[in-house]
Amino acid sequence: MTDPFHIEDEEPQPPAANSVAAGAAYLAQLNEAQRDAVEALDGPTLVLAGAGTGKTRVLTTRLAHLLRFRQVRPYEVLAVTFTNKAAREMRERVADLVGGPAEAIWLGTFHALGARMLRRHGELVGLQSNFTILDTDDQVRLLKQLLEASDIDSKRWPARVMMGVIQRWKDRGLTPDKVSAAEAGDMAGGRLVTLYEEYQDRLRTLNAADFGDLLLHCLTIFNQHEDVLNEYQQRFRYILVDEYQDTNVAQYLWLRLLAQGHRNIACVGDDDQSIYAWRGAEVGNILRFEEDFPGAKVVRLEQNYRSTAPILAAASALISNNEGRLGKTLWTAGKGGDPIIVRGLWDGEEEARFISDHIEDLQRRGRDGTPIALQDMAILVRAGFQTREFEERFLKLGIPYRVIGGPRFYERLEIRDALAYLRIVRQPDDDLAFERIVNRPKRGIGDATVQTLHALARAGGTSLYRAAAEIVTTDELKPRTRSSLTGVMADFSRWRALSGEGPAALPHPELAEMVLDESGYTEMLMNDKSPEAPGRLENLKELVTAMEEFENLGGFLEHVSLVMENTENAGADMVNIMTLHGAKGLEFDTVFLPGWEEGLFPHQRNMDENGAAGLEEERRLAYVGLTRAKRSAIVSFAANRRIHGQWQSAIPSRFVDELPSKHVLVESEPGIYEGGGASPSRLSSFGSGGGQGGGWRGRRSDPLIESQATLIEAEPVGFGVGERVFHQKFGYGRVTSIDRNKLAIAFDKAGEKKVLDSFVVAADAV
Repeated sequence: MTDPFHIEDEEPQPPAANSVAAGAAYLAQLNEAQRDAVEALDGPTLVLAGAGTGKTRVLTTRLAHLLRFRQVRPYEVLAVTFTNKAAREMRERVADLVGGPAEAIWLGTFHALGARMLRRHGELVGLQSNFTILDTDDQVRLLKQLLEASDIDSKRWPARVMMGVIQRWKDRGLTPDKVSAAEAGDMAGGRLVTLYEEYQDRLRTLNAADFGDLLLHCLTIFNQHEDVLNEYQQRFRYILVDEYQDTNVAQYLWLRLLAQGHRNIACVGDDDQSIYAWRGAEVGNILRFEEDFPGAKVVRLEQNYRSTAPILAAASALISNNEGRLGKTLWTAGKGGDPIIVRGLWDGEEEARFISDHIEDLQRRGRDGTPIALQDMAILVRAGFQTREFEERFLKLGIPYRVIGGPRFYERLEIRDALAYLRIVRQPDDDLAFERIVNRPKRGIGDATVQTLHALARAGGTSLYRAAAEIVTTDELKPRTRSSLTGVMADFSRWRALSGEGPAALPHPELAEMVLDESGYTEMLMNDKSPEAPGRLENLKELVTAMEEFENLGGFLEHVSLVMENTENAGADMVNIMTLHGAKGLEFDTVFLPGWEEGLFPHQRNMDENGAAGLEEERRLAYVGLTRAKRSAIVSFAANRRIHGQWQSAIPSRFVDELPSKHVLVESEPGIYEGGGASPSRLSSFGSGGGQGGGWRGRRSDPLIESQATLIEAEPVGFGVGERVFHQKFGYGRVTSIDRNKLAIAFDKAGEKKVLDSFVVAADAV
C-alpha cells in the first residue's frame, strides 16, 4: 500500500517562459501592502488583515507565488483553513493562478490535516490507521454509558454537558494527566477526570477518536516521538494559516511545533475580529505572534474595498477603545458616504416598526433613486430572542425574510417544546404534541411505554392522552413509569383547570410560565451548562412576552400555526436576519444593528463571566457588525425593553457613546420624550464633550439620550413621593420613592416599576 505521506519526489519544474509576465500580472492587481504580504516569503510573517481588505486574495496569491517562483513542491506546503468550504475555494483559486492542479498541497482544516497525520501514526497512541471518527451524538452516548457504569447521576451531571467540558479540555491541549483537581472541581462528583481517562481508554478499545483527539493525539505524538515531529518539520518548508485569531490552544501548539523547522510561517488574521472565545478561540495567540517568532514581519492590510469612509472611521474609533489589540486603522480611497444613523426608540416594538419601514422604503425608492434588493439588507442581532419581534412584523407586512445560521423563532427546539405543552393544555387529544414532550424533560417514560400507549389508543379509537389517563389506573406499566406518567397527567389536569375563564383562571402568559416551571423544562435548561442553554432560556422568556399581545391562549396558538405555515416561498429576494457571530465574513449594502443597550450589547453575561476580556470581545462584535455594511449602517436602541417578561428602562450601550460624532447622524423619535411635545427629529451634531469618541454624553441635546446618559450626576426634576404621575407605557400611578432621576412608582394596572423621570409627567398635565 502506498504511504499517504510520502509522495514520489519530482524535480521542481522551472517556471514557464511566460511565468514572470503572468506573475507580474497578478501581482499588479495588488495594492502595496497586499504585495508586501505576498512577497514576504521567508521567515515568520503576520498579516493583520482588516475587514474588507482582500485577505483571501492575499492568501491565495501568496500560495500561488510560492509554487510559481520559489520552486517549492506542492506537498512541501501546509495551508490551514477553518472550514472545508474555504479550503475548496482556496484550492480552486490557486489552481487558476498557477495554471494546474493543486491537489498535492497539504491544504485543509485543522481537523482534516490532523486526521491525515493520525492515519499514518495512530499506532503510537493506540489506534489503527482505519480508526473511526465519532460524531457528537456517539460521543455523548459513550460518555453516558460510563456515567451509568460509575453510578453517577446523569440528571445532575448530564452526559452532553460533561462532554462539553472534556472537549474544552482537549481544545486547550489537556490530556487527562494534565487536568488539575482544581480545574475539574466537583463535576461528576469530583470524578470527571477519571471519567475522561476512562472515555479515552474506551475510544482506544473501539479504535475510535473524536474531533478533539485529531489534534490532541498529534500533540502527544510530536512531544513523545521527536523523529516524527522532525519529519514533518523538514517536510513543510512553508506554512500558511487563515483566520489565525480564531485558533484555540491545541491548534496554536500544533502550528508552533510544526513551524520550528524552517520558521517560514505566515498567519493571516484580524485581532479585531476575534469573537469566538466561547468556542475556545484565544485572541492572545495572534497578539503574541512576535514573541513566539522573534524577528517576525508584520504587514497591516488597512485599505478597505467594502465600506464607505464614515463607516470605517466609526468602526476604527470604536475598536480603538480596546487595549488587547495590535492596532490598525481602516481607510478607503472612495469618497463620500452617508453617516451612521443612530436611532433611539420607545421600545422593541417601535424598533421593529422603524426598521421594517426603513426596509420597505429602501426596497421601493432606494438610495439615489436606485431600489435596494431585500437580499442586500441584513439585521444583525446580539441575541437570538431579538429576532421574534422582527419576524412578527415582517409576517404582518408580507416582507420575505430568512433567518441565517438558525431556525426561525417559532421553529426552534425549545419553542416547539413549549408550544407542545400549551397545545395539550388547550386540546389534550393532540397526539403529536403529547408524544413530543411526554418524556421531555426525561421522566423515565421511554419508547416502549409510548408504543404501549399507541397500541392502546388504536385499540380504543382514542388519543394518546386519553390512553395514558386510562393506563395509569392499571398495572400494565412498571411502578416507576406509572408514577411518572400519573404525575404528568395530574399536571395537565391542573394546568387545564387554570386555563379556563373562571375565577381561578390565570392569564395565559402566567400559565405558560407555570407550565414551563412545573414541568421541569426550565430547570432542565438551567442545569444545562452548554453555551446554547442561556439563549434557549431567553427565547422561552421572549415566547411568554409574545403571548401578552393576544387575548387568550387559543388566539396565540392559532397565530403561531399561521406563522409556521409561512414558509420561504417568496423567492430568493429576502431580508437576512442573523446574529452578529453568524455575520462574520459576510457583507451587505445596508446593515441594521438593533438592541445597542447595556446588558444586551455588550451582553451582561459575557462581562460577568469574563470581565474586561468579555467587554473587549463584545466591542469586537460591534466592530464586526459595523464593517459588514458597504453603504449604510443603522444603529438603534430602545428606551424600554422587555427583559424576562418585565418592562425595564434601558440605557444605551457604551458603544453608542464611542462612535465619533462627525460620522454619526442622530435621530430621536418625535412626540414622546418631552411630555408629548415635539423633539428634534434630526440632530446633525451632538457635541464633542464626553466619551473617547466625542460622543453624546456631556451635551444634553436629545431628550432620550439625555435621560439615558451618565446617571451619577442626574437629579430628579420636581416629583415628590406620593405624587400622582402618568407614564406613556404603564399609565397612571403614584411615586413611592426617588433615587436621583429614578422613580419607583406603584402603577394602577402595571404594579410597582422603576422608571426614569424623563418618561413621566404629572397626572394633572395629561
